[in-house]
Amino acid sequence: MWIYEKKLMFPVDIKNPDPRLAKIMLEQYGGSDGELGASVRYLSQRFAMVTPQAKATLNDIGTEEIAHTEIMGTIVRQLLKGATQQQIMDSGFDQYFVAHGLGVYPCNAAGDPWSAGGIQSKGDPITDLYEDMAAEKKALQTYDYLIALTSDPDVLKPLRFLREREIVHFQRFGEGKQTVLNEL
Repeated sequence: MWIYEKKLMFPVDIKNPDPRLAKIMLEQYGGSDGELGASVRYLSQRFAMVTPQAKATLNDIGTEEIAHTEIMGTIVRQLLKGATQQQIMDSGFDQYFVAHGLGVYPCNAAGDPWSAGGIQSKGDPITDLYEDMAAEKKALQTYDYLIALTSDPDVLKPLRFLREREIVHFQRFGEGKQTVLNEL
């Protein structure tokens, strides 16, 4: 069903460790409006779609969100690579470190584990597509917040790429909603 190329959708090459930044980047990895939740949401909702186009949109975007999860996990991991014990303690990353070391664990910036409780699949195509459009807007806002909290160009490049994909996804879900409305 899928073809996996063993490379990131957008390159990530972060040179400077920053556990503080890694901690907040976890929000877009495993937070309630993050990439992991988006992929599960869309790949679950596709089964209730009434048009092949809407089903394909959810499948395509859900799959792309898995690639975005991979990018965010890579950002977190690279921000932790080479971090000193003092940097980990000074950044407030020490509690995460005690539980997960420098591994990438699906949680939000506060350290709360990822849960499907923050996503929805109602089985009504219009309701689900409206939720998807709202989810993309919330993710866009989260990227704006993350971008505002760093000046590292190596982090900004992939964040800006991912932010732009949220805009495209919002538009595609709007188009999918229209195809469903035309069918009903």
